[in-house]
Amino acid sequence: MKLIIIDDEPLARSIVKEYLLAYPDIELVQECGDGFEGVKAIQQHQPDLVILDIQMPKINGFEMLELIENPPAVIFATAFEEFAIKAFEAHAIDYLLKPFSKERFMKAMDKWRSTEKLVQQNRTSELLDTVATTPQQQNRIVLKDNGKIKIIPTAQVQYFEAADDYVKIHTPEAVFLKNKTMQFFEQKMDPALFIRIHRSYLVNVHLISRIDPYEKEGHLAILSIGVRLPVSKSGYTRLKAALGI
Repeated sequence: MKLIIIDDEPLARSIVKEYLLAYPDIELVQECGDGFEGVKAIQQHQPDLVILDIQMPKINGFEMLELIENPPAVIFATAFEEFAIKAFEAHAIDYLLKPFSKERFMKAMDKWRSTEKLVQQNRTSELLDTVATTPQQQNRIVLKDNGKIKIIPTAQVQYFEAADDYVKIHTPEAVFLKNKTMQFFEQKMDPALFIRIHRSYLVNVHLISRIDPYEKEGHLAILSIGVRLPVSKSGYTRLKAALGI
């Protein structure tokens, strides 16, 4: 069994390493001080389990997991009780509130061992979908672009566009791809700022300069950046409510 520790606090990593001495069948293949290192380590080693801190410099633990196509089993370790404890209880294999005892650590390990791998993966995926709507996760998007990690403030996003299994994120700088669904971004984004105008488009309402009729009962949203996007019937209803018209 392969394990990776990802935590920016050396002391926290050393405590976990000490507790792991009780598990001779588990190999600590790498310890990482931030999420950037964590992404590379997970891709390289394909661990069975990750002990993951949440609040870290550069990108947090949730953002790091979003960058991994098939996230491994995760036990979260955090000093911040406000981080969606209900979400942890519902979806995480387990979470450890720092400082935690050896007995509490062993209990989490026992829980991990007794949980089927498919269930572990599903729980991680469900947790990411749940915490995506928290204020800590709404103000930026983290993605991989040509092998590099890119952080995009949501205020810079012009609109989202469905593209098969991906979503195109249009910004003034470039168009980026993220392996998520439109529904994920619709739930993640602030509904006062982004409106789903069509099954394929989620738009920054600040950029809408006008709404024109288009064929039969259809409409087009004309953005200040010169882009024209289709508006569905239900999207038009949502737009009118959001714009107060």
